[in-house]
Amino acid sequence: MKSKRHIAIVINIGLAALLTPATSNADNQLSKDAQLALHAQMDHYAAVARRGEQVFYTKKFDLSGLPHYQPEQVLAGWIKIHGNNYINDGNLGEYWKQGFKKFQPGLHLSFFLPTSAATFSALYDNQADIGMGLGPKFYDLLAYERIMNYDPLAITVVTGSYDVSGWTNSFAVIVNAANPLTKITVDQLDGVFGAARDGGWAGTNWHTDWARGPEKNIRTWGQLGLTGEWADKRITPYGFSLRYNTSDFFADKVLQGSDKWNEDLHAYANYVKPDGTRSIEADQINDSMVKDRYGIAYLLFRGDRPGTKRLAVAPRGTTNYVDHTLENVQNRTYPLFNEMFFYMNVRPGTPLDPKLKEFCRYVLSQEGQAEVQRDGKYLPLTAEVVREQLKKLE
Repeated sequence: MKSKRHIAIVINIGLAALLTPATSNADNQLSKDAQLALHAQMDHYAAVARRGEQVFYTKKFDLSGLPHYQPEQVLAGWIKIHGNNYINDGNLGEYWKQGFKKFQPGLHLSFFLPTSAATFSALYDNQADIGMGLGPKFYDLLAYERIMNYDPLAITVVTGSYDVSGWTNSFAVIVNAANPLTKITVDQLDGVFGAARDGGWAGTNWHTDWARGPEKNIRTWGQLGLTGEWADKRITPYGFSLRYNTSDFFADKVLQGSDKWNEDLHAYANYVKPDGTRSIEADQINDSMVKDRYGIAYLLFRGDRPGTKRLAVAPRGTTNYVDHTLENVQNRTYPLFNEMFFYMNVRPGTPLDPKLKEFCRYVLSQEGQAEVQRDGKYLPLTAEVVREQLKKLE
C-alpha cells in the first residue's frame, strides 16, 4: 500500500540524514536535534504501520438504520482526496475505493494522504476535492476564510476510535486508583482544567457569552464532593502540551473554546529519550497519575494502566453520567468522543459537485460504514448522525 511505501521513503531519507556529518558546532546541535526528530518519526511510522494491519474491534454494530447506497447519478471522473494518513495506514481507504467502484465504475479516487495537517491548504490551493481531517485549528480556518471568503462544508464521516492510538481515539479522564471519585460532569471538568476567562472561540468567532469568573474554578477535591482527608487537598491537573491539537480539541469540548487553563496544569509532549526510543505523552501522564494521589488527567485513551481508574462523564448541563466504554463512544452518549470529517469547497448558494455528493452518500451508507467496521479501528456512525450529515449534502 502507499502508506508502507511512504514509510520506507521516510526511513531511507532519515538514515541518509543521520549519516551526513555536521560541519560546525551550530550544525552539530542542529544535527542532533534532526537526528532526534528523525528517530521519533521513524519510530512513529513503524508503530502506525503495525497498528494499521490490525483489526481492533470485532464487535458488529447495528447499521440497519443507515440507508443503503443507491446512485442518484452514474458519473465518470476523478475525486482527489488529501489529508488524513490513517485511512491509508490501515485498509479503510482501499476498502472505500473498491466498494465505491462497484456502484460507480467510472469514478476514480486518488489519494494524497501525508497528514491531516495538510487538509485545508490542499482545499484553498485547489489541489484537492475532499480534505479529510480533524477539526481545523484557528489559523487553518482563518487562512481558508481569507482566501475562499466562506467556510468549508464539513461532513462527519467516522467516529474516532475508542482506544486505537492515531485513529482519533477518545478522551478519558483518569485519577489515581486510591481516589474515591467515580464520576464528573463536563462543567466540573471545565472548573478543574480551566480558568476565569473573557470568552471562547467557535472557529474564528469569539463568544463573550462564554465568559466565566474565578468563582467557577475548582481547585480542591472538596469542591468535587470529597470529604475527610481529601476535602482540602489541592487538585493537580495533567494533560497534553498546549501546542498540540489534542489540547485544542479538549478545550473546545470542555473549556468552551477557551485558551485559559488551570495555572497548575502539568502539560506533556512526546520526546525522544537518549536511547532513541520515544516517550509517549499518554504514558508519561499515566505514570504521573500512579505517583500522584491527588492528580486528575485527561488523555487520549490507549487502555487502562494499573494504579489509575477512569471516571464516568456527564455531558455539559446534565448529571447523566456515562461510562467510558466502546459502545458508549460509538453511540456518542459518552461526551468526550472524537470524530473525522470530509471538508469540501462549496460556495454558498451553489450545489455540491455531483461526484463528491455521490462519494459522500456512499461513505454515509450502510455499505460505506460497514467498511469502517471491517477495518476495525475507527467506529461507524449512528443512523442519527448519518441523517444529519445527509441533510448537509442538499
